Amino acid sequence: MTAPQQARADAPADRSPHPAPPLRRVLAHAAMETRIMLSNGEQLTVAVALPAMVLIGLWLLPLGRLEGVPSIDTAVAATFATALISTSFTSQAILTGFDRRNGVLRWVATTPLGRDGYLAGKILATLATHVLQVLVLGAIALIIGWRPELGGLLGAVPVWLVGTVAFGALGLLVAGTLRTEAVLAVSNLLFLLLVSVGGVAFPASSYPRILGGLVDLLPSGALGELMRACLAQGPFSPGSALVLMVWAVAGVAAVVRWFRWTDS
Repeated sequence: MTAPQQARADAPADRSPHPAPPLRRVLAHAAMETRIMLSNGEQLTVAVALPAMVLIGLWLLPLGRLEGVPSIDTAVAATFATALISTSFTSQAILTGFDRRNGVLRWVATTPLGRDGYLAGKILATLATHVLQVLVLGAIALIIGWRPELGGLLGAVPVWLVGTVAFGALGLLVAGTLRTEAVLAVSNLLFLLLVSVGGVAFPASSYPRILGGLVDLLPSGALGELMRACLAQGPFSPGSALVLMVWAVAGVAAVVRWFRWTDS
């Protein structure tokens, strides 16, 4: 063996390994989280199959429509809101809850990734899954007659981002405060309630005044109204934008205050 070969052979024993740069660690974690979400049949059902059923159902049935607006437009608005809640809230709550029970969160705190890197990776994985949802559900909608306007699509982007923060924070709050078994039940139940009667499938104007006022204060109601304003020519409500932002800020503050990284 030559001297250079001997030096390369001895190098690993002479040097301690160095962790990858922070960005690379976060991206690797985001890629892993995305693979986990997309390889899980239950998560795929929640992320794609259920929103697709909402799309077809609201397109065919005379439900949740706005006067003078094509049914496909109101169906797409409700579908995209459903997809956002399913991934940002339900999927993240379940996956994080199991990570917490299995000790993954405690272990992460001792690795170079750290807690901040773990959360950053989850955010990127959520956004990557959202992109897939929009592509798949948008393709289905285009096939059945959806013709989106560029201005509406651009307007939906900030709504989507704020909604992701609001529902992602709520998902982490559920995962970080309840036992895993309760996380599974609560996240699925809340998902069904928010979509069906929380202002996503049906606009607040379709409820009696008192109930409609309560729906307007829910993050799902605000998200539904804003999505309809962007994608279904519905009226834009500054109040809905304020409500969604308040839920996002309050949700993040609640996670910082009450999220527990272990079951103990």
